[in-house]
Amino acid sequence: MARMGRPRAFDRDDAVDQAMQLFWQHGYDSTSLALLKAELGGGISAPSFYAAFGSKEALFDECVQRYLATFAQVTECLWDETLPPRQAIETALRQSARMQCDDGHPKGCMVTLGVMSAPGPENARVVEALTQSRARTRAGIVACVERGIREGQLPERTDAVAMATVFDSFLQGISILARDNTALAVIDAAISQVMLAWDITASP
Repeated sequence: MARMGRPRAFDRDDAVDQAMQLFWQHGYDSTSLALLKAELGGGISAPSFYAAFGSKEALFDECVQRYLATFAQVTECLWDETLPPRQAIETALRQSARMQCDDGHPKGCMVTLGVMSAPGPENARVVEALTQSRARTRAGIVACVERGIREGQLPERTDAVAMATVFDSFLQGISILARDNTALAVIDAAISQVMLAWDITASP
C-alpha cells in the first residue's frame, strides 16, 4: 500500500502572499532562499519549498502576477475612456500614492522597486513581467495625453510622449518618496503641482 506523503505544514496561498511581501520589501536578489524558507508558514524544508514552488524564480513570477492582479490595479483607470483623460492620469497618480504609502504592506511599488533589485542582463527574464507592466502604464499615460489632444483639451502641437514622461517619471518617483516615509499629504500636494503641466499646456 502506497504511503501518503506528509501534508504541507503551511497554506500555499498564504505563503505566496508572504513571499510577495518579502520580495516587495527586500527585492529579488536580497530575498534569499534561506529567508523565504524561514518566513513561509513558520519555516519549511528545502524539499517542501521546491515541491511547492519549483524555484525561487518561479515563486517570484507567481508573486509578481499576484501583485499585478491586485495592488497594481490602481493605474488601470488610465485605460478607462469613460474618464476625462486628465482625470484618468490624476486618479492613477493619487490612487498609486495612497497604495504605496499604506502601512498595511511594504512601502513603494513592487513594479518599480523590483526591477532595481534585480539589475543586470542575467536577471532580464526574471523582471520581464515588471518591465512590461511599466511599459503598459507608460502607454496608458501616452494614450490619455493623445486622447486629450484629439478631444481638443490640449493643443495639437503638444508633444504627447514628452508630457506623458513628466507624469510617468513622477509616478515612478513615488516609490522612493514612499520608502523615505514622505507623508501622503505631501505627495498629494505634489501631484496637484505636477498636474499643472497639463493645465498650463491647455491654457490659451
